[in-house]
Amino acid sequence: MVQGLSHYLKQAWKKPDDALMRERMNVWRNSDAVVRVEKPLRLDRAHSLGYKAKVGFLILRVRLPRGGRQRARPRKARMSKNMTIRKTLSMNYRTVAEQRAAKRFTNLEVLNSYLIGKDGIYYYFEVIMVDPTRPEIKNDKDINWICKPRNKNRAMRGLTSAGKKSRGLRNKTPELKSRPSLRAHNRQGN
Repeated sequence: MVQGLSHYLKQAWKKPDDALMRERMNVWRNSDAVVRVEKPLRLDRAHSLGYKAKVGFLILRVRLPRGGRQRARPRKARMSKNMTIRKTLSMNYRTVAEQRAAKRFTNLEVLNSYLIGKDGIYYYFEVIMVDPTRPEIKNDKDINWICKPRNKNRAMRGLTSAGKKSRGLRNKTPELKSRPSLRAHNRQGN
């Protein structure tokens, strides 16, 4: 049975070449935190998430520091709640990467994202962005849903795939109380 290109790309990414990845990450580490790239590194993953090699689509590489999120320690006063420096976020790293990309390019919308690597210091993600004002996007029946006003600021509102995972919307069980939202659930009966 003959397999297509995306099958072999997927197999290659299961065990990437360590020397090549180390060389790439040395370059990525010294570049800016959000960088526009010409084409996706994981072509198979980008295509499966909706990327097309046409005008209106953009790929950004986002670098995020690994480790626990920390807040500055208070210099004065002794209040036990404020003395903790560890900050627990409900968002995963992919959501944070998408939000940073959306902040940098405010005229574009986040379609999706995926991990391309991690080293001892950073996570590296590629974020697929779409320009909803382009006629090529408006005329494409596969992607023109993103042009509707209700899809503005998707990353900031937790409407992307990573955002929905952070909000606990992947599975529908009545015990989780995560629908319609945690805030709406807390408001019920109050």
